[in-house]
Order: sequence, then structure tokens, then C-alpha cells
Amino acid sequence: MLLFLKNLLFTILVPGMVAVLIPYRIGLRRGMPTSPWTLRQSAALLPLVIGAAIYLRCVWDFARTGRGTPAPIDAPRVLVVRGLYEYVRNPIYIGILLIVLGWSVYFGSAR
Repeated sequence: MLLFLKNLLFTILVPGMVAVLIPYRIGLRRGMPTSPWTLRQSAALLPLVIGAAIYLRCVWDFARTGRGTPAPIDAPRVLVVRGLYEYVRNPIYIGILLIVLGWSVYFGSAR
């Protein structure tokens, strides 16, 4: 239970800020789109959902296999080489980048 709470806290504070709150606030500054769900915004769901799924799978592997969190101060005690970590060294980065890309597509921002 404590491990779950530590993972939840880290997820809210770090990736939650970088991949959700900050891009969303930047997008709102440009103004909300007039129509809530255009084709572009619907297409943004794909990278958003895939990125979130990648991140959540990696956190699960860190907690279940490594008995730790993605936070450097509470790193896994066992090297995690299963799941997505079999194929990529840092799949969490890929997941977060996909989420940011999804927000970029949603708000129609190339920046």
C-alpha cells in the first residue's frame, strides 16, 4: 500500500505537472477550440492514451518487479528488465513524450 501511494504521489507531482498540467495551461492560453471535438482533437486521443498506457505499465513494472518507484530517491531495488524495458531503455520518456505530443495535436500547436 505504501508503494502504491509513493508511485501515485510521484506520478501526480512529476509527470502530472510536465505532461498534463503545464501543456494544458499553455494550450488554454492560446484559447480553447470552438468545437469541442474536431477530427484533429479526436486524433489527439491516440498519442494521449498510448502515452498514458506506456507510463502506467512502466510504473506497474517498477512497483511489481523492482519494488520501487520511478523517483530517483526511491529507485527500484531490483533491475527491471521485463515488459517494455526488454525493448527500450527508457520507455517512460517515450510515454511522456507521446502525451505531450497528444496535447500539441489537441491544441493545434507546432511549438
